[in-house]
Amino acid sequence: MSTNLKYLSLGILVFQTTSLVLTMRYSRTLKEEGPRYLSSTAVVVAELLKIMACILLVYKDSKCSLRALNRVLHDEILNKPMETLKLAIPSGIYTLQNNLLYVALSNLDAATYQVTYQLKILTTALFSVSMLSKKLGVYQWLSLVILMTGVAFVQWPSDSQLDSKELSAGSQFVGLMAVLTACFSSGFAGVYFEKILKETKQSVWIRNIQLGFFGSIFGLMGVYIYDGELVSKNGFFQGYNQLTWIVVVLQNHLKIAGLKNRSVFKYILLKT
Repeated sequence: MSTNLKYLSLGILVFQTTSLVLTMRYSRTLKEEGPRYLSSTAVVVAELLKIMACILLVYKDSKCSLRALNRVLHDEILNKPMETLKLAIPSGIYTLQNNLLYVALSNLDAATYQVTYQLKILTTALFSVSMLSKKLGVYQWLSLVILMTGVAFVQWPSDSQLDSKELSAGSQFVGLMAVLTACFSSGFAGVYFEKILKETKQSVWIRNIQLGFFGSIFGLMGVYIYDGELVSKNGFFQGYNQLTWIVVVLQNHLKIAGLKNRSVFKYILLKT
């Protein structure tokens, strides 16, 4: 049963992640008339959708009682300000990570991005060893070395890439730096979040509401700082179309499924 569940989880993970990467890449490179949607606003919308979805899940767990829902939110969030503030750190890092993924996919092809982003498995394993005192066996370390080798080969330029090196080197470097930073932030935030979950008895839905609250605040700060002029000129939802909403929903679905930090999930699969 556990083996079947593992492969089923792996299949769902691959499908969701691949779908998100391909649609996100396509949405960032698609040429259309008018302004392109702002990635900073897409991150905020995804956080708000996550909050609403988690509130509905808490409402379901509260036997569909508004009074019980209000009591749970009040007791677990408002009455525990220090516990809530703990989520500000991973939330800020997640917000940075989500914005970096848009930058990376705007400058790298989907295949290069997908393979390079798997380095988050390595960073998650390293942070798990240092922060959670987990131990890795020989096969786990060997798998991580093979992963690093594969990423290095993907980054090795081909003949066709050498011909256009002068034209694309700058954007590829930006994309590479963005995805590497996202890998480290993903690993640290995921392990930090896992540590918080182990130290408290709050449900993952409550924790995700707290994450979404701070994520929305940090996201709106990013919108104001980097895209405030564009938003005031063309509106918050400028450039949004059906494809944009598909990207936002896919991204939100991965978060609600407990896969916001998919490297933790992959690390569990690697251990088993």
